Amino acid sequence: MPMSAIDKEALETWVPRTRVGKMVVEGKITSLREIFDRNLPLLEPEIVDYLLPDLQYERLGIGIVQKVTDAGRRSRFRIVVVVGNGNGFVGVGSGKARQYLEALRKALRNAKLNITPIRRGCGSWECRCGEPHSVPFTVMGKSGSVRVIIKPAPRGTGLVAGDVAKTILRMAGIEDAWTQTFGETRTTLNFAKAVVNALRNTYKFVTPVDWLKA
Repeated sequence: MPMSAIDKEALETWVPRTRVGKMVVEGKITSLREIFDRNLPLLEPEIVDYLLPDLQYERLGIGIVQKVTDAGRRSRFRIVVVVGNGNGFVGVGSGKARQYLEALRKALRNAKLNITPIRRGCGSWECRCGEPHSVPFTVMGKSGSVRVIIKPAPRGTGLVAGDVAKTILRMAGIEDAWTQTFGETRTTLNFAKAVVNALRNTYKFVTPVDWLKA
């Protein structure tokens, strides 16, 4: 089940250290999309907490990694999470630490700093309802050996994808899609990054809708 990704304690004590953070607190920037439209750097996770109060997260995977040192083996938790608001923003991050909560905190921070806007639409020729329930066209993403293709599907199809991809698509606000995967998809982090990379590529092309905006 998705849980709130907002760190209320950190947000209450937040003192902006970057120009973008100060602009957010002063009210000069009122939405996260404005930051991306203006190509501004996102260097503080509190900016995401401030502008997306409905942000949620879900854990994609957890494992234990070991490092051999002179003193012996050191074990640490490695957690992969996805954050999203179910309305066009999604990000994936990972964190490692000796304590579970510290690893989770690092993963959430990393995911917020890697959050990205995605474009939704109805790109299926079988539907053409005009509602943003799927992707606007076929997109492909890659990370490591994993390659993911996301294709638009008509309304009611649902998410035809693996568990990791299904969770990310749902957190991004996509309800219907077909997916095709290649490579070592058992590597959760690479699989998740490939899905997000594909969703990020929805802004790679200019569509006829964008002609009207121009």
